[in-house]
Amino acid sequence: MDHVEKLVRELEEYQPYNEQEVRDRALVLAQLRTARHLGPDALEDLFGRANPAHMTASAWVVSPDRSKVLMAYHNVYQSWAWLGGHADGERDLRSVALREVREESGLVGARLARPDMLSVEVLCVDGHEKRGAYVSSHLHLNVTYLVEADPAEPVRVKPDENSRIGWLTPADALAASTEPWFVERIYSKLVAKTAAV
Repeated sequence: MDHVEKLVRELEEYQPYNEQEVRDRALVLAQLRTARHLGPDALEDLFGRANPAHMTASAWVVSPDRSKVLMAYHNVYQSWAWLGGHADGERDLRSVALREVREESGLVGARLARPDMLSVEVLCVDGHEKRGAYVSSHLHLNVTYLVEADPAEPVRVKPDENSRIGWLTPADALAASTEPWFVERIYSKLVAKTAAV
């Protein structure tokens, strides 16, 4: 079974946490099924950046005792945020999430805390400037994984993406983000789900 087939099956079996996940899971599945039906070029666009709705993966990085969450101060959004990014052709979203953690924080010892997805969401990205070029508004069809790392391991910023990185308590992580929709719909959900696993 290839990674796309596996992802579709996992999303079909995934138990949504709330109405947001019910609706967003349906949209992600529809995009995956359509691209699979249309063929290799459509899948390439969906897992690349050519499609205005494309696949991404995020990591909710926690300490082993779940008392801390790793957040980065994102340059584009000017807010504390989780780690993650574009699939950029990779179809194994677990690998994408771990790659993004390494790239954005320097953590090399991070690992999946569990193999299944922690959450599913469709994220609206407003048009913005990045590396001197305009990026049009688009959608991230996102899967989030729970990742565990040692807070004692050194971290570093990725200057082209973030300007600060650090471990925060879950409550402080919610308070630090200046993106109300993310706090209300995503980060609060991830804090609650993490506490339950």
